[in-house]
Amino acid sequence: MSVHQTLTPHALREALGCFATGVAVVTGLHPEHGAVGLTISSFNSVSLSPPLVLWSLAAHSPSRAAFAPGRPFAVNVLSARQEDLCRHFARPSAAKFASLPIETGLDDVPLLPGTVARFECVTERAIEAGDHQLYIGRVRHAGVNTSAPPLIFHRSRLSALVEGRAA
Repeated sequence: MSVHQTLTPHALREALGCFATGVAVVTGLHPEHGAVGLTISSFNSVSLSPPLVLWSLAAHSPSRAAFAPGRPFAVNVLSARQEDLCRHFARPSAAKFASLPIETGLDDVPLLPGTVARFECVTERAIEAGDHQLYIGRVRHAGVNTSAPPLIFHRSRLSALVEGRAA
């Protein structure tokens, strides 16, 4: 194991990249600009009772208003077949939904079809944490699709989880 004498942002990112995560797209409705979608790998469960989840967003993001307390949002957990959606929602663009088939969830929040799981939520709390904002959402509806493996992010690479092992 290599040990970094000085903790730099690069060294921390490299170490954190060793922790494999799923990949999701958070969707919501900005009060002025309409539908927004962002690729995240910071999604996590908080509590089963009440049903709470957590994710984070860069503090300087122009999409923050879409996820303010009381606003609805959805977490769309991507399948291994949706790497193109991962990259699409990771890039800045004003018209991210223009050419995509979408479904509509609770409170008209856009939902992505074909995902392995979906959580429809409302933001309970937004917490400033360093250079990010943490969002805690109450889950109002959840769905699962077992027909496709999830998309995984590990060491800055995307891959699939196949039959219980990394591909």
